[in-house]
Amino acid sequence: MEKWIPELSPDDISIIQNKTDTGRISTSKVTILGYGLLTSDAQTLVDTLYRQNFKVVVIDESHYMKSRNATRTKILLPIVQKALRAILLTGTPALGRPEELFMQIEALFPRRFGTWSEYAKKYCNARVRFFGKRTQWDCRGASNLDELHQLLSEIMIRRLKNDVLTQLPPKVRQRIPFDLPQAAAKNLNTIFAEWEKLMRNLNSDATESHFSQVMNLITRMYKETAIAKAGAVKDYIKMMLANDKLKFLVFAHHLSMLQACTEAVIENKVRYIRIDGSVPSAERIHLVNQFQKDPDTRVAILSIQAAGQGLTFTAATHVVFAELYWDPGHIKQAEDRAHRIGQCSSVNIHFLIAKGTMDTLMWAMLNRKAKVTGSTLNGKKEKMQAEEGDKEKWDFLSFAETWTPNESLEDPRNELLFTHFEKERQHDIRSFFSPKSSTEKKRKIFSGNESLPNDSGSSEVTKEEDAEKSNENLDSTGISDEDAICHGSTCEREAKRARSVSGSTAVNSSKKKKKSLTGKKASLFSDKNNELSPCGLNTSSKSTALNKVWHCGVCTYTNDELLPYCEMCNSPQSSNVERDCESPTSQTEEDVSEDSRRNEESTVCNAEDRRDSFGEMVTQQFVESSKEETVEIESEESEKKCGEGDVDRSDLLPVYDGLMFCASRNTDRIHLYTKDGEPLNHNFIPLDIKLDNWEDLPEAFQHKRNRSLILRFVKEWSHLTAMKQKIVRKSGQIFCSPIHAAEESSKKQSVVSSTKRYVTREDVAAASLSKASSSGGSVRLISKESGVCLKNENTSTEPSGHSTKLLSENGKGGAVLQPEQPEGEGSSLPKGYLQALDSQGNPLCLSCQQPTTRLDPGCQARAWDTRFCSHACQEDFSIRSSQSYLRTKVFEIERGVCQFCNQNAQELYLSIRDAPKSQRKKLLESSWMSCLPLGQLNEIITNPMEGQFWQADHIKPVYSGGGQCSLENLQTLCTVCHRKRTAQQAKERSQLKRRSLATKYGCDITKFFVKM
Repeated sequence: MEKWIPELSPDDISIIQNKTDTGRISTSKVTILGYGLLTSDAQTLVDTLYRQNFKVVVIDESHYMKSRNATRTKILLPIVQKALRAILLTGTPALGRPEELFMQIEALFPRRFGTWSEYAKKYCNARVRFFGKRTQWDCRGASNLDELHQLLSEIMIRRLKNDVLTQLPPKVRQRIPFDLPQAAAKNLNTIFAEWEKLMRNLNSDATESHFSQVMNLITRMYKETAIAKAGAVKDYIKMMLANDKLKFLVFAHHLSMLQACTEAVIENKVRYIRIDGSVPSAERIHLVNQFQKDPDTRVAILSIQAAGQGLTFTAATHVVFAELYWDPGHIKQAEDRAHRIGQCSSVNIHFLIAKGTMDTLMWAMLNRKAKVTGSTLNGKKEKMQAEEGDKEKWDFLSFAETWTPNESLEDPRNELLFTHFEKERQHDIRSFFSPKSSTEKKRKIFSGNESLPNDSGSSEVTKEEDAEKSNENLDSTGISDEDAICHGSTCEREAKRARSVSGSTAVNSSKKKKKSLTGKKASLFSDKNNELSPCGLNTSSKSTALNKVWHCGVCTYTNDELLPYCEMCNSPQSSNVERDCESPTSQTEEDVSEDSRRNEESTVCNAEDRRDSFGEMVTQQFVESSKEETVEIESEESEKKCGEGDVDRSDLLPVYDGLMFCASRNTDRIHLYTKDGEPLNHNFIPLDIKLDNWEDLPEAFQHKRNRSLILRFVKEWSHLTAMKQKIVRKSGQIFCSPIHAAEESSKKQSVVSSTKRYVTREDVAAASLSKASSSGGSVRLISKESGVCLKNENTSTEPSGHSTKLLSENGKGGAVLQPEQPEGEGSSLPKGYLQALDSQGNPLCLSCQQPTTRLDPGCQARAWDTRFCSHACQEDFSIRSSQSYLRTKVFEIERGVCQFCNQNAQELYLSIRDAPKSQRKKLLESSWMSCLPLGQLNEIITNPMEGQFWQADHIKPVYSGGGQCSLENLQTLCTVCHRKRTAQQAKERSQLKRRSLATKYGCDITKFFVKM
């Protein structure tokens, strides 16, 4: 909507995040919510939707309203009928039966087709079925389909792809039948025999339990079919992976089949994505973008239900169905993930069908249902047309090995786990006698110093090579724990910001950076040498000091004479910079020792000062350097794109003196405003500008000056970390510079200095009691499980003495707990939160202690839904109080990528989780996490969990007051970096403890001479 209706400002669109996020529904022009929020316990949201008089209601994928008894259907029906205009959108109105159309028709045209019973008898072939003595109407049939199609054509606009996408290449279906190996079909044959025996015994006297037994057996057969054919599916996927240029989708239903498909991809060492029901909706978008844009991601393993609708995978040319599903609607929807707008090739669809299994029965059932839906919706009988593949070509599938799920495997054998010998073999005693790489490095530098006076001419030629070698030595030897952390509290924030600065440096960088980017993958901190150099880690500084150098005016870093830009902050070399022609070797050593002494004596307070000064330095650098680089980029682009004839036309375009920007809360788009704050009704995505895609912006931005404003913004925006960008988007402010906007947003964050990691229920209770006693109100106990509705009436009680009375919900209303009732020593508060009420009985927010949304007269809402005054307060409180919610929010922003070593810990976790147990040890050995302790590695192999791979870490430590913080103080660290940082922090804490003890027991020496 932001793209196609740019007149809508970011505040005009409201996306409902949860069942109590109702504050902006009445003020926004567009309200968007998902089906998952429409549940029986969302009374507050439902009441708000009913009170809002929507002019237009659009229901996407309206076949979700197919069930008459579903809660979402009952909630949506009055909303659609009340609206002035309503549009229902779907590609498959009926997935398999005519009964699925009735509620959609009823929402738009009530009683158009009569009552439900009349519709069912006429078009669903409704008949009475007997379950023992109980009768029930069976409406799963179909009748009078030609008449139904004629009536639907009057109220339904039906367009097929053949009609509207004439240039879309066709999709080619192909059935690949194969025989199961005898060993794999053993269990399946037993269940089939049991099913046939039960079906023969069914008669008119059968009870409902007999039919439930049949359905249970069918479900078991369906699952056992997946396990039996999993080995053949793995072989088929490996065969397709032999073609290096092929990108394809694999659809399955059972988790066992998804696991088998994933194992096949991992065994071939191919990058993949996997989307099933456990993947959050926000994460699915990023996975889709990865598959579409990353050429190395060749396989998408997808659940038919979770990923069969609403996603685009046009980068794939083949679709493989490892399993079939119950109705043709889901199959067609899954096929069309690749066969849609944007597809340039024909889509080949392969159905793997195992003979003598449920596949044969389900394929016949799919064809029967396809005829019904085709006659109803399209007026012609259709079927799942698929040519049968060459039997000899797929004969190898019949000899596939039997596959066993990971859960069915016994305890892992010793060869699958790490042993002490394997873990400690890098400490072979022979390594003690071999010269250390650091010693070799010093020898090389010393020999270079000796030869310097004799051959001064050659030193200038080889000094860059020496720098490269010293950098390679750093990469090969690694960095010690103390140095890598860079004295934790003083340099961590600086290193993090410096990474964002150097991440997108100019083209004319030094040769060392080019080599680290294009050469072999470095060790944990190898690509961070330039950022950590102020702390004395850059060993090439000595050799640099022997030559002519210049000092950067921004960060005072010493650079080589030949470098036009500062190695540290990328600032250009100015003409009036002093140049030193001496070789201060001893001075450099003193500086290094002085820096290390300062770092040892520094505390958390001066660490905060350094962070602030570094932020100011980076801001000044951006403002100074971005102007020159933007002009250079613009001059190049103008030479390439603008001809002589275009110069005259560009003079007619409007020129803006300045622009302001607003980042959308919901998408990646940036909205444009004039320097006076007036909307231009245009927006763009920064990534598109980086890729030189300007189609979202009007012709006016072809002008050189206007273009430079956009390019300057994109440059500054790219320098912000993902966490900073999220904070700026969340603020919703209109700004000129994103860097200044991030600083302003950080200042507005509520500063809470706490040495407790999370807000507990006891903390909330203390705050509520304090607020109630100071305002003359009361408190009550609320919990999620209590189903009591809080009416908008005065339910407050006066406090008695120094204690406040508690209102507990017990099913009949608020029952007063006597103030003298003890909680009991050592006992915690009951489940739930103590919430303060003001003197009028209005509930107060658990986070900010301000009044929550006032209820309308006669409106009822659960007390649990009145915990917070806004969605912002609820999110802030959840981050400060819940570890799982905190991890979820950090993951949404940083995607599980370590902010120290830039390794993707989440991707490693997924590959190890999905890999067979026999492959996990090998994957861990080849990863950067192989240095973890033996027990931890074996635990990862046995039972991998996300928390074993990355942590949401506090930038300012909890012991220094960084607890109960917002997202700004959080970062993702892999387990390796987290262990190093934790060890460094433990060392700092012990030093602080010793100093405090020395201060506590230290006293004036004169007291020693005073007679007691």
